[in-house]
Amino acid sequence: MKKIRVLVAKPGLDGHDRGAKVIARAMRDAGFEVIYTGIRQTPEDIAEAALEEDADVIALSLLSGAHNTLFPKVTALLKEKGLGDRLVVGGGVIPETDIPFLKSQGIKAVFTPGSRTDDLIKYIEDNWSANR
Repeated sequence: MKKIRVLVAKPGLDGHDRGAKVIARAMRDAGFEVIYTGIRQTPEDIAEAALEEDADVIALSLLSGAHNTLFPKVTALLKEKGLGDRLVVGGGVIPETDIPFLKSQGIKAVFTPGSRTDDLIKYIEDNWSANR
């Protein structure tokens, strides 16, 4: 069975990546192939990395509050690059009231503080192939 390739990215000026590293490690331990782009990535950098790495899943993590701007920019660029079928999930400090907008912009699931890594892993396992 093909390993799920997950690109974990931190868009924008957010320099806090502890949570992203925790989920990257949990996904790796679950058998996923994980590519972590590091902090302070532009949406363009993330979309290009997803293309170059042939990522099945793009996991965006953001704590700065710019999710309503940066997440939709990433999904739009993914579509431009022919990657609109990829599963995109988001996480971080995101108010519940913003989640419907993010979902309307192509973010399939949003994991907020307190979400269990097991829930993220199960969601990806259950949904990634449906998008390819």
